[in-house]
Order: sequence, then C-alpha cells, then structure tokens
Amino acid sequence: MLVLRLLNVVAPAYFLCISLVTFVLQIFLFIPSMFRDPSTTPLFSPALLHGALFLFLSANAMGNYVLVIQSSPEDLGKDLNLGKGAEVVDWLDGSRSPGSALPSTHFCRLCARVTQRHDHHCFFTGNCIGSRNMRNFIMFCLYTSLACLDSLVAGMAYISATLSMSFADPLAFLTLLPHSISQFFSGALLSSEMFVILMLYLWLGIGLACAGFCCHQMLLILRGQTRYQVRKGMVVRARPWRENLQEVFGKRWLLGLLIPVLNVESDCRRQKGK
Repeated sequence: MLVLRLLNVVAPAYFLCISLVTFVLQIFLFIPSMFRDPSTTPLFSPALLHGALFLFLSANAMGNYVLVIQSSPEDLGKDLNLGKGAEVVDWLDGSRSPGSALPSTHFCRLCARVTQRHDHHCFFTGNCIGSRNMRNFIMFCLYTSLACLDSLVAGMAYISATLSMSFADPLAFLTLLPHSISQFFSGALLSSEMFVILMLYLWLGIGLACAGFCCHQMLLILRGQTRYQVRKGMVVRARPWRENLQEVFGKRWLLGLLIPVLNVESDCRRQKGK
C-alpha cells in the first residue's frame, strides 16, 4: 500500500514533467525550425498550422486532465449524502462501501473515497475514474495520444533536417536509437539531439498506450461495463449501445469533443432519477 501511495504522487508529477518538456520542445525548437522554409507564405506556413494544431491538442488534453481531477469521487460521496461516520460494509462483489451508499459504488482504499460506477484508479491523475469523470478521462487519453503522435512527427522532421537523414525506410526509426547512442558516446552527436531522439520513443510509447487504452475503454462503454465489473465478474443489464454512449458522453457529445467541459447533462439526469 505504501508503494501504491508513493506511485499515486510520483505518476502525476512525471506526467506533468513530460507535458512541460513536450511543450518547450514544440514551442522553442520544432516550430521555430519550420519557419526556415522561405518557399511558403507566412499565413499558411507549416509552422503556424502545426503550432495551432499542437496548441489545440495540448489545451484539450490538459483541460480534460484538470476536469478529471476536479470531478473527484469525494464530490460523488457528497451527492450520495454520505456522512463522516458512515459505516463501511462489504458488498457481495467484494468491494467496501459506506452503508448509506448504493451497491453500484465502490470504496477505494487508496483514495479513501467513494466512486459511483467505479472503473479503475488512475495513478497519472491520482484519482479514481467513475461515472462523473469518465468522459473527461476518455477525452484526456484521446488528446494525449494525438498530442504525442503530433510531437513524434514534428520531432522526426526536426531530426531528419538536423542530421540530414531520411525516414523513408521503416527500419530507419528502429535503428535510430542504437546508432544515436554510439554516435553520442563517440562525440558525433550533441546532447540536445540525443535528448530529442529519446523523447521520440517516449512519445511513441505514450501515444500508443493512450490510444489502446482509449479504444479498450470505448469498447467497455459500448457494452455498458466498467473495468471493475469485468475484473469482478459482475453481470450487467444488457442495454442498447446508444444508451450506454449517451450515459457517458451526454447528448451534447460534440461540444465535449471540441472543448473540455463537464458532463452536466449526465449529472442532472442522474439526480432526477434519484
């Protein structure tokens, strides 16, 4: 438990550090290097278009990241009228929840808070993912994946121009790291260039991981399930996939896709149902 609590503090700091490094590299290294092409017009230059795209992706990723943390399970506990002296009981599914809570809630020992429709505990946000912040979490994974892949493409373009190498061969990216390490220790490669090359593989790993996690989470939503229910072998009531999507994303799903907003509709509908 001590290791998990330490990870719950270190993982968000690690994510914020990676985000800051990515932002600095994009703004002060990759985008300025694109202005060197004199054949393009200033209005439609690749630097401005790429800069606008990166700012849009990073703003959505960080905005949804903040909303995931803001919509904490502690607020859900207040909505369920949980008192400080609420008795903790064991449900048949093995979860521990306050006695005044609904059987669909779960008590996370790491957070010491209650989550309705508990999915999992995310260490990178230091928060549990449930019914209230599920949409923002999916949007966070989606835009983080896109921002990493965008940084990967910009970084490869920068390395290609700096080192005068081509990535037309698919094996060129796979052999880039071992060749760069040997050149770095021989003094033929600068430390800044080596750092960018290491970040390329980090962006690739984070981007693919977030994309895969987002696709898996969407598949569970279409089935009306959560990761916690699948892990515990709990049977859920079969519903049309459109209703499952609307419960998570709401009717104004397009607004949440473009800008980071709270899913207010689902909260209001859930309160009316009570």
